Amino acid sequence: MKIGLYFGSFNPIHVGHLIIANTLYDRTDLDEVWFVVSPQNPFKKQQSLIHEFDRLRMVELAIADHYHFRATDVEFRMPKPSYTIDTLTLLSERYPKHQFCLFLGSDNLTHFHKWKNHQAILDHYEIFVYPRPGETKAIAHPKIKTIDAPLLDISATFIRKAMQDGHSVKYLLTDAVEEYILDKKLYQ
Repeated sequence: MKIGLYFGSFNPIHVGHLIIANTLYDRTDLDEVWFVVSPQNPFKKQQSLIHEFDRLRMVELAIADHYHFRATDVEFRMPKPSYTIDTLTLLSERYPKHQFCLFLGSDNLTHFHKWKNHQAILDHYEIFVYPRPGETKAIAHPKIKTIDAPLLDISATFIRKAMQDGHSVKYLLTDAVEEYILDKKLYQ
């Protein structure tokens, strides 16, 4: 099977994530999309992250009705911070019959050269790039494919701030994720 890996903090997962995942699934030859919940991104501060199990549960709730989507906690048992190449290597060893590829927002191309073993990623894994607002950088490489996807500017930061300020986040989150957040009093 060909698996697209969508890495993220998903703090929280929102409709923008789901739209991108569904678009890439629909416009590529992928069999499944796995949402890799990252306990700690090496480029982000951990202080604003809620517990990784809450973020995993929200991903599970958000994708529950999509047969080709999966949530994975593979990075929870890995050294922190998590590095993409290490996760790709582990998954490739664990599932040798699967072919893994990576989803990447065009904004990540700007500092992709700073990623741990970025050349090994380019050498061994296909990368599907989706557009991000204000980003036009491209890397010419046979393993990088730009996918026509909606240009979305929905951020988890905006959602967290709106919730802290008592504003509605309707239509930014799935109903199940919003209910989970409210029940657990997250981001308050």
